[in-house]
Amino acid sequence: MQTIELKPAGSFNPVAVPRHVVQQRVRTPKKNIPQTSIERSHILQVVRHYVAEYNPVPPMPTDELKQHADKLVELLKCDAIYRDYIGVLLNNEMWRESLASVPYERRLLLLPKCLRVEAKCPAPFDEFGLLCKQCGLCTIQDLQAEAEKLGYAVLVAEGSAIVMSLIQTGKIEAIVGVSCLPVLERAFPYMEAAAIPGVAVPLLQDDCIDTTVDLDWVWEYIHLTSDDQTRRLDLSALRDDVDFWFSPASLDVIMGNAEGESERIAREWLMRAGKRWRPFLTASAYQALRGDKNKPLPDDLKKIAVAVECFHKASLIHDDIEDNDSLRYGEKTLHEEYGVAIALNVGDLLIGEGYRLIAASKASAEQKAEMMMVAAQGQRQLCRGQGAELCWARSPQPLSSGQVLDIFRSKTAPAFEVALRLGALYAGTDEHEEVSDVLRDYSEALGIAYQIRDDLSDLGEGGETNDIAGLRPSLLLAVAHEKAKDAQKELLASVWRRQLPTGTTTKDIEALYTELAAVDRARTLLETYKEEGIRCLRDLENPNLKGLLRRVLGKIFNDVEIKGWCKEQEEKNAAGKIELPMV
Repeated sequence: MQTIELKPAGSFNPVAVPRHVVQQRVRTPKKNIPQTSIERSHILQVVRHYVAEYNPVPPMPTDELKQHADKLVELLKCDAIYRDYIGVLLNNEMWRESLASVPYERRLLLLPKCLRVEAKCPAPFDEFGLLCKQCGLCTIQDLQAEAEKLGYAVLVAEGSAIVMSLIQTGKIEAIVGVSCLPVLERAFPYMEAAAIPGVAVPLLQDDCIDTTVDLDWVWEYIHLTSDDQTRRLDLSALRDDVDFWFSPASLDVIMGNAEGESERIAREWLMRAGKRWRPFLTASAYQALRGDKNKPLPDDLKKIAVAVECFHKASLIHDDIEDNDSLRYGEKTLHEEYGVAIALNVGDLLIGEGYRLIAASKASAEQKAEMMMVAAQGQRQLCRGQGAELCWARSPQPLSSGQVLDIFRSKTAPAFEVALRLGALYAGTDEHEEVSDVLRDYSEALGIAYQIRDDLSDLGEGGETNDIAGLRPSLLLAVAHEKAKDAQKELLASVWRRQLPTGTTTKDIEALYTELAAVDRARTLLETYKEEGIRCLRDLENPNLKGLLRRVLGKIFNDVEIKGWCKEQEEKNAAGKIELPMV
């Protein structure tokens, strides 16, 4: 878990652009809006917690709203320049459930023209605003298409007069808006006077051209509906439940008592540190697709979720041996601790345990057969991806960024897909059949984004592992090599060939990553694949799964602890009882 301190960002990480947009635009960060998705997400968590506790009632006068925003600034211990931004989020959360109850066809999505790429945009204007030509250069096309498919009225325009005229027709009962803070501030009195439920997502730049917005939030508000019975689900509590399943007593109940030294070692490895995202995904998919969402999670689901973690932990054991890594989770890898032979055997044992747990569940014969097939296909695909990397290692040469992403696609995405599909299958084969294609596409985007983030998090002395020292394919190395010229290119090629020149350190190579903008490119690709994970949900008909998977994406990539809690919360953190607000 990362730790962040809430303070104005000194630099801006570009928000995702569509994959086919290669133009790099210089953007000026907005100083009064947090520039990282992590900060924005966790400020939102605290705001939601505050609204749930104090239950402020909308519409709220501006002065009163600012008083509540001041309290939240104090609670978060963040810079006071964020007050107006927090006020917008507070107003959003007060209206959130009201918005959810308004049918899509009675809502308006209001987008600003400054989201377009102004220099290349072919769209004309009429008296109502921009007439999008669907050129694909910006996100307006995707947001408009998605909203109109749901039934929204959509305007790409600015100005309170247009909004008020639409409200007065009686056909618009709720508004989802994207705009800069000054425009939102001017429009607020009109919204308050009309008592129209409205939520707003602020733009991320001060300038009025080529701006960007947090697409994850826009997506959430566009799709918010009372039909989604999981929208209030506490994902932090669900994750805590999943973590508890891997305590010693719980594993004994789920798997039976360990017999012999090999099983003891396997259980100990299964309980070791890890984020448990894969079993969490299994539980999340089941929760979204099952009939009665209020019943406790069945014991059998725990078997399926633990089976997923067995497969994952087995792959880590084998991967550490193949890469000759000595550390995992800050401790000795299993083969360093017990030797290669025992580690191989424990990895094989965990794979067998995974299949045993699936077979031991009370699912139907058809469900079990499907789950076995999904798990086997995932294992096969993962081994093919790992095999491609191992074969490359026999005669290492520079790889393109596309080739590295293909390795990520094969090595990381299958485990996420297995986790989601097993949860869906346990909910029912018919339910799984309806969503399997979406789960595949979502898992691919999630897996690639997850691996890119790992590449970025491994940078520097604080990283757990280092791809340069470990001589593994790296997206950063691939991008840097593609951008480099002459001596720099030859130096990076030597790193690819595992022939790091004498006297050259990993710090030297990482400095080149920054100089050649490889880090910035990797961050842009990370956001792009996160966005792709959201995009692939557009054709999903099930509102529960659509809403939950969108929130899960945010949960996985914003898993941090906030520095700057109130005194009571800081005391809990110090005592090791970290309690994040409900997502």
